[in-house]
Amino acid sequence: MTTAPARPDAPPTGTSGPYVGAPVDRVDGVVKTTGAARFAAEHPYPGLAHAALVHATIPRGRVTWIDSAAALAVDGVLAVITHENAPAMRPVKTQSVLDLSTLVPGSTVNHLASDEVHWDGQPVAVVVAESRQIALHAASLVRATYRELPSTVDFATEKRNALPQKKSVVDPGRAAKGDAEAALSTAAVAVDHLYTTPVHHHNALELHTTTAVWDGDRLTVHEPTQGIDWTRKHLAHRFGVPVENVRVIAPFVGGAFGGKWHVWAGTLLTVLAARVVGRPVRLVLTREGVYRTVGGRSPSEQRVALGADADGTLTALIHTSVTQVGRVGGGPEPATGLSRYAYAAENVLVEQKQIALDLVPNTYMRAPGEAIGSFALESAIDELAHELGVDPIELRMRNEPERDPIDGRRFSHRKLREVYALGAERFGWAGRSLRPRSTRDGRWLVGTGVATAFHPANLFPANVTVRISADGGVLVRCGLHEMGMGAATAQAQIAADALGVPIESVRVEHGDSTLPAAPAASGSTQTASIASSLLAACEKLKRSALALARGSADSPLRGAKPAEVQARDGGLHAARGGETYAAILARAGRSSLDAAVGAERGFAAVAGQVRFMSKFLLDRRRWVRAASGAQFCEVRVDAHTGEVRVTRWVGAFDVGTVINAKTVASQLRGGIVMGIGMALSEATVVDPRTGRIVNPGLAEYHVPVHADVPPIEIHCLGDPDPTMPAGVLGAGEVGITGVAAAIANAVHHATGRRVRDLPVTLDDLL
Repeated sequence: MTTAPARPDAPPTGTSGPYVGAPVDRVDGVVKTTGAARFAAEHPYPGLAHAALVHATIPRGRVTWIDSAAALAVDGVLAVITHENAPAMRPVKTQSVLDLSTLVPGSTVNHLASDEVHWDGQPVAVVVAESRQIALHAASLVRATYRELPSTVDFATEKRNALPQKKSVVDPGRAAKGDAEAALSTAAVAVDHLYTTPVHHHNALELHTTTAVWDGDRLTVHEPTQGIDWTRKHLAHRFGVPVENVRVIAPFVGGAFGGKWHVWAGTLLTVLAARVVGRPVRLVLTREGVYRTVGGRSPSEQRVALGADADGTLTALIHTSVTQVGRVGGGPEPATGLSRYAYAAENVLVEQKQIALDLVPNTYMRAPGEAIGSFALESAIDELAHELGVDPIELRMRNEPERDPIDGRRFSHRKLREVYALGAERFGWAGRSLRPRSTRDGRWLVGTGVATAFHPANLFPANVTVRISADGGVLVRCGLHEMGMGAATAQAQIAADALGVPIESVRVEHGDSTLPAAPAASGSTQTASIASSLLAACEKLKRSALALARGSADSPLRGAKPAEVQARDGGLHAARGGETYAAILARAGRSSLDAAVGAERGFAAVAGQVRFMSKFLLDRRRWVRAASGAQFCEVRVDAHTGEVRVTRWVGAFDVGTVINAKTVASQLRGGIVMGIGMALSEATVVDPRTGRIVNPGLAEYHVPVHADVPPIEIHCLGDPDPTMPAGVLGAGEVGITGVAAAIANAVHHATGRRVRDLPVTLDDLL
């Protein structure tokens, strides 16, 4: 990865030192590469039992009879839990923005509390046995009959019944400026097409796993979750125990991509099973079990219509979408989000509709909304450029807005002109022929494509404590989530620079609900959210250390003003001299200094939540914050077979401050790889008659492998956003956006065939 130098007038990031921006090796690299890192299924407990789920085989109805006798007769089976003998759990709470833990249930179903079935795959029984093999075998012996009720499971036929999505604090739904339909009808040049995307599933390497241990009314759960604190609060509510009696441990998460944000049925039923048998219980879902009980990305049908003057000035932009939710859960897929901010059209209409189906509730998947929405919008822009005979980058730049096109809000940091210039130079875009099917290399048709990347940036409250010890060591404590992106490494870099200490002296404790609560790792918000609190805690710590030094008669910092002091060389320094934190503490007779930001409970915690929501709403009215980028790709299409190979990629991004050049490049590269899968191979197939997923596994759901991925160059501006902590905008999700459109646009450039339905398949091109 290359990072362009920041402008001389760039705003301060809150840190200055050798670590922020450097390609620092991951602090957990050794334990992961040596196998010492323990994941949720690797914690030993005496007497550990194992669970397996029995899944419903109808989309909607009631269980009329369930027979567990054969399963109970298997040697080693401890229990078969059904709706007939399961202890009651409390029902799901009503969602509230003042209690964000109410957002994490995967569905509203109170599992095994009744005989009702709401989707094909819903658990109707849990088998507990001495080993996983015995549990899986016994689960296959449980028999059930059903009274099936009418169901709706086919998105293609039901989409005509979609209703407008309700507005919310997070997603405003419909937005309009002017009369876009009228402007479209009178435009000099127009395109108006439908684009479709299928259901997608996350397929994290680590399967969904829960290890649950009860000790009286105290519960310990090992869970690969993206939301430790909210999971803890939800489990406490569902099982009727105080929050402080629940401990959720997740030091390492083997991939999530949004699929481990919610609390799904497997987690709840493992905790329930452990309570029933009075022993620790572990459930490792099968890959098929993940598909049948954990939601994926909603399918979509999107209309994008663009009208323009002869010079390419947009006069109309219409983007509407239809997506699905489960009848018992799921949330909106904000596919039109990018279209609110992307182009300076005179007339704009964006609207989202959704349909409720009798399927497993959908959930977030990397860049929800923007990933699939950018496919439709950026494909349409390419189509318009082709109609106009204009370079697709030039068309974008002609319509680059100065402010939010709909309501005039300012962009806190929008550098699309710069990233396009950087990406075009690195890719070698200049001189590209506008004519499709103009380049051939033997049997291969060669094409290039481009698309805009975009993902909004937000902040959430985070609690952090920092301690400096007399030996010079620094301990950062925060219940943040390490899902492979180098989160602990990034916060160690920020703390090291903020305090002026070697990074080797910083240790970050994370992944445990006994630590100060962090927000969920979602929406590309974790790094900036924790950095905000961490920088504030470091400032408190430095002020405390300076106060100790100034109170000492023989300290070189006596009388120094805070504005004169810098943190470096393991301590505090001013023009008249300085000393290390260790020296300051030794002189004061202190073993350590501590600073904390945020409150865990009580009035202070409630007040903090109110302040957060107030600032969140104020910021949304004031700014449009987003990471952005430009995706450039080259494809080769076999003229005889239609095989598509992506052969070259350049991604140029504005993610604000780059905390770690190595891990940021890895994040962005991983998003691009995931986007290649979305474009060329990934699709979950749902039987339109029964609602059953017919390809629930990696044998038939095809994710990219090494041979599918070209060399991927990553380049970042490295320019801080002045309104964000440490200048960070976030890099976790912007990398997948625009990828599918860039590939589809390149395929059109290579073949002359326009593909508007994902994934691109051989029959689309033959």
